[in-house]
Amino acid sequence: MDRRDFLWRSGGGLGGLALASLLGVDGLLASDATGGLKPRPDGGLHHAPKAKRVVQLFMAGGASHIDLFDFKPDLVKRHGKPSSFGEKVETFQDGLGPWLRPLWEFKPYGQTGKLLSEVVAPLGEVVDDIAFIHNMVGKTGVHSQGTLLQTTGFNRPGFPSMGSWVSHGLGRLSDDLPAFVVLPDPRGLASNGSKNWDAAFLPSRHQGTVVDLSAPRPIADLFPDERVAFASRAGDEAGVALLNRLNRGHADLRPGDGRLDGRIQSYELAARMQLAAPEALDISKEPPEVLKLYGLDHVPSSFPAEINAQEETIVFSRRCLAARRMLERGVRFVQIWSGNDNGFPRRNWDSHEDVHRDHGPLALGMARGASALIQDLKRTGLLEDTIVLWTTEFGRMPSSQGGKGRDHNPHCFTSWMVGGGVKPGVTYGPSDETGFKPLDRSSPTEVYDLHATILHLLGIDHTRLTVRDNGVDRRLTDVHGRVIRELLA
Repeated sequence: MDRRDFLWRSGGGLGGLALASLLGVDGLLASDATGGLKPRPDGGLHHAPKAKRVVQLFMAGGASHIDLFDFKPDLVKRHGKPSSFGEKVETFQDGLGPWLRPLWEFKPYGQTGKLLSEVVAPLGEVVDDIAFIHNMVGKTGVHSQGTLLQTTGFNRPGFPSMGSWVSHGLGRLSDDLPAFVVLPDPRGLASNGSKNWDAAFLPSRHQGTVVDLSAPRPIADLFPDERVAFASRAGDEAGVALLNRLNRGHADLRPGDGRLDGRIQSYELAARMQLAAPEALDISKEPPEVLKLYGLDHVPSSFPAEINAQEETIVFSRRCLAARRMLERGVRFVQIWSGNDNGFPRRNWDSHEDVHRDHGPLALGMARGASALIQDLKRTGLLEDTIVLWTTEFGRMPSSQGGKGRDHNPHCFTSWMVGGGVKPGVTYGPSDETGFKPLDRSSPTEVYDLHATILHLLGIDHTRLTVRDNGVDRRLTDVHGRVIRELLA
């Protein structure tokens, strides 16, 4: 090994490779003639990537796999009979009533003939592109822990989100927009709030930037408050410039501390975002046929008080369209949330009381927006190197709760992926005859496997993307995870 190889392998890990790649793009690396680093053809990644970007669609509250994607004819036969699982079952709210059949009819879609519930029928347009995983398992029936497990790989706070890891490992694709953007449900945050997109022990610049499309100012504190007479755009720019000079002087006296440098970079990015973000979020510039695809061609001024499919379609589709606009402008990871935390009446997927009432509008709106997003990414050529991941913190029980609801089921649920090197039109990992647990209980799919597969498609070996924290080499997949080769195109 020569000196250059030694420095390449030991000087900063994957973060150093990403930095070298970004400097190379900007033409800031020395040439070989001067002995400097030259970026590798694959951009400094562990292997050639199939994808550059990720969209994570998160259904907060626990979406029912057996009512949406995982048809169980045995539940139709057993409907109304006392439930019996052949083992001791611990539920969250004693939801062990009689067996409850799927609440909607299932029909085959696409050339694959994949059975989908009629309430997610819009996904039939793209079902041949989707890879379904029906044997996902969690570790807990508690919302906060289950949600963190899916977003960060750990069921307790203090660990970076997958989006933060991707931002840290690969860097930004754009100088004017952040690498990691979060689009929360406008009705409120999901369980754990901002911990779901926190950078934790990674530099703070890798945490998710929240964009609330329902707010008058979608990105908080991006512009000076116009209600304050002395605040102006010019004054704001001058203030940021002064802060940067002071901060740089402070940082120069304290080498080795990256916290302040991260803050400075955040200020500088915010200044550039003042120009780029408003244009990226302006969906009014989309052609009529695209707005119609998303169901955004006719938006009423108000909606009924009760949950309804039209409102859910518009709320979810608007964020899906904004996500596509940000992806094509260089955002690397977008997280879209559906559902707030324990709101009443329900505007989340936690259907303890009435699955039909809650899941119906939510699922139809989600399916319309997600289908449109996939079709739109395909239309623009972005789907080829963009992964769309649909997930939730756990599923629902095949038994009933209070006659119309379903309790939490962390023992089995469904996730699906599409695009970016994912094998299209496959169904992986069947669940058992009632959807209670994986059919093969010795070989379930865990979130570590999902995260390892996504990192692999991004060109990253999940075992080598590590950061030392408190004396421990941490990674997104902890000490677990395998790439699901059956899902790779």
